[in-house]
Amino acid sequence: MNPLTLVLLAGLLAALSGLPALLDGRPGSRRLSAGLVLLAGLLGLVGVGGSLAGAAPTGLWLDWPTLGNPSLGLDALSAFFLAPVFLVGGLGALYGLGYSKGTGGREAAPLFWGLLLAGMTLLPLARHAVAFILGWEVMALAAFLLVSTHHELPETRHASWLYLAATHVATLALLALFAIWQASLGTLELRPVEPGGIGPGAGLAVFLLALLAFGIKAGMAPLQVWLPPAHAAAPTHVSAILSGVVLKMGIYGLLRFLSLLPAPPPAWGGLVLLLGAISGLLGVIQALGQHDLKSLLAWHSVENIGIILLGLGLALLGRSGGHPLLVTLGLGGCLLHVWNHSLFKALLFFGAGSVLRQTGTRNLDRLGGLVRHMPWTAALFLIGAVAICGLPPLNGLVSELLIFLGLLQGAANSGGSAATALAVPVLALIGALALACFIKVFGAVFLGQARTPATAEAAEVPWSMRLPMLVLAGGCLTIGLAPALVAPLLDRTIDAWLPAAPLLSPPLAEISALATLGVLQPLLALLAVVLLAGLMPLHVWLPGLHAGAPSHISAVLSGVMLNVGLYGLVRISGLLAGLSTEWGAALLILGAGSAVAGMARGLGEPQLKRLLACSSMENMGVMVMGLGLALLGRAQQ
Repeated sequence: MNPLTLVLLAGLLAALSGLPALLDGRPGSRRLSAGLVLLAGLLGLVGVGGSLAGAAPTGLWLDWPTLGNPSLGLDALSAFFLAPVFLVGGLGALYGLGYSKGTGGREAAPLFWGLLLAGMTLLPLARHAVAFILGWEVMALAAFLLVSTHHELPETRHASWLYLAATHVATLALLALFAIWQASLGTLELRPVEPGGIGPGAGLAVFLLALLAFGIKAGMAPLQVWLPPAHAAAPTHVSAILSGVVLKMGIYGLLRFLSLLPAPPPAWGGLVLLLGAISGLLGVIQALGQHDLKSLLAWHSVENIGIILLGLGLALLGRSGGHPLLVTLGLGGCLLHVWNHSLFKALLFFGAGSVLRQTGTRNLDRLGGLVRHMPWTAALFLIGAVAICGLPPLNGLVSELLIFLGLLQGAANSGGSAATALAVPVLALIGALALACFIKVFGAVFLGQARTPATAEAAEVPWSMRLPMLVLAGGCLTIGLAPALVAPLLDRTIDAWLPAAPLLSPPLAEISALATLGVLQPLLALLAVVLLAGLMPLHVWLPGLHAGAPSHISAVLSGVMLNVGLYGLVRISGLLAGLSTEWGAALLILGAGSAVAGMARGLGEPQLKRLLACSSMENMGVMVMGLGLALLGRAQQ
């Protein structure tokens, strides 16, 4: 079965998935609907994986003369944007089971969820204006109905109608775009335009209309007016798919139409770069002033769309100026940030939804101290926060680094240097402000003392809500620690964006900075593991924390969390099979030093809990010594 058939089956299954919950609102029917969405997600990911692995692009023509015999197709660019649809769509359905438990009266929500996934499946496959508009409208109306889930609230009604008005302004712009397309090219087929095949005026009109229509959908400043209210009003798993996936359909549309048009003038790239800088700065500055957790995350969506547009603007400047390396770095960073933002923003919204469900509030001033009551949620939210700030060793650093390198390269080239040079400090400032914002958020929500009785009595969310967060966190870690794994997928997608103009620059996997990052990120992860395991010289946190925590928390820290660090060392050891002698000797020294330091410190420690903490350090050192000896033994075989 070819990849296109699998993706179409997944879309059809998603469209029908909500019927059991609609016809029979009992919990078992809702679970069946969620199971069908998960199955659709798995089918879709298999099809998408086949396409990204190098399968030849495939097409399908529908014999429907009334609509102009519309066609569908699957290439690497379509597949790249479909991957978050199926991943976040499936995980969101599972998360929604726990999040919506006990609400009642929302039997139609799974139907709208499935239709949203179906619309977003059709949209990237469309190779004809009619199919494109059909997918666009199904997606828009299903999202409107999901945002309206709590329609009894005035703020929800306002947010949903504002979203509907904005999305139909975008639809009007698309209709105008297709009218110009038909008048200039004599067809509604979405196929590449030959050089000189469209006049300069018509080409500019197509670009500006595409920027308007898809900019509204993506939440690009200054067209983001619908985005913060809709994200705040929707159920949190709906907010996750709006931010992580629906916004990216706007980026996909812009990329698709820019790939069909001939080489753009430099002004197009400069305009996209400018709008990206404005979006990034506006989003992060607005986020800093928010006290509503979901509104804060919504403004960070505007910020990250700005980062994606910075990469796209750089790629357009490279394409118009004949600099293929700028296209590779800019579009590679743009595309990878599409995936990265889908992962960490869905993770952050799921974490925010867990907090809201257990405490009943999104107000940062009424939260606090939740790390003691919701440790899983706190740890997973922290992973998402580190990723969105572009810090090592997670995925956000990789895509932002590619864009940074491209901007620096563009500043060094003649032509477009002013725009790219100005964008470098803008991107650095965005990262610094994002870090300040999430330090505030994590501290206000999870650290300190509980500020309300509901917060003080919160408990951890069920596994149906934790598992989707674990999968997303795993994705953030995987791309961060092994960026070379996604480099070939990015190269194929970049080639699909420029089918008639193969790139002459080196593949992303051969760019030295990416290769260096692939080495540095695991080393940073190793430092984190050593810190977590309480091994010297990073053991300073261990005695004080054990002594200050309640005894049952100290037991968990010593008996479980330290062993997580040890597990990390074991896994890293398995990946370094070729360095068994050196790595084994290093672990032997590290373990011996930790054991001796723990024993010596414990001998002079008068407080019982601190003494036991030193004993934990000693025992971790002994276990690491055993691991080192095992590696040395393996090297001698």
